[in-house]
Amino acid sequence: MTFLETILGEILQLFKREGIEANSEADIIQKLDIRQSTYHELFQNKQDMVLQVIRFDIDQQNHKQQELLKTAKNPVEEIMLLLVDGIKTIKDINPVFITDLQSYPDAWQASLENLANNNQQVNAEILNRGVLEGYFRRDINLQLVTKIILEQFFMMINPAVFPPDKYDLAEVFRSIYLYYVRGICTDQGGKMAEEFFTKNNL
Repeated sequence: MTFLETILGEILQLFKREGIEANSEADIIQKLDIRQSTYHELFQNKQDMVLQVIRFDIDQQNHKQQELLKTAKNPVEEIMLLLVDGIKTIKDINPVFITDLQSYPDAWQASLENLANNNQQVNAEILNRGVLEGYFRRDINLQLVTKIILEQFFMMINPAVFPPDKYDLAEVFRSIYLYYVRGICTDQGGKMAEEFFTKNNL
């Protein structure tokens, strides 16, 4: 890992723990224990720093996703693993981070584009294989279902719909996705999903 990647990783953890606006650039420099000149060599301003942190997070998440999917035995388990990982990821993030991120248009757009492009493509591939292998219902509209999965995520992170001070985002995530996935499964896929729920105490 390069020096920049190490710094980006440390800032990312700080953001996920405390939110973006909780610390000024001066606070971040102090917590990173680096020189101000070093910071300004790496980042033009806070907007640039946030954008670089989010791009780093996207790369890390996508790599982690690929490695996670390699451990699945079938498409149902792939979807379930992604959902469980999503629940864990959201539990580990201060909801303020997501709210703060929306104040940085470039970084927010990069995050949304990754969801729309990478995540939608991954879900479509899994669902398609699942239909062919008999785990998901043949009558589902793949394009529509992948779109619904994505839009449900946008709804979930919208503070106007689910204010984080009123709702546990991890529980919202579980309620939206786990029951939806069960509904698109065949009897065979549904039994696998139920076994996965029981085994993982969901």
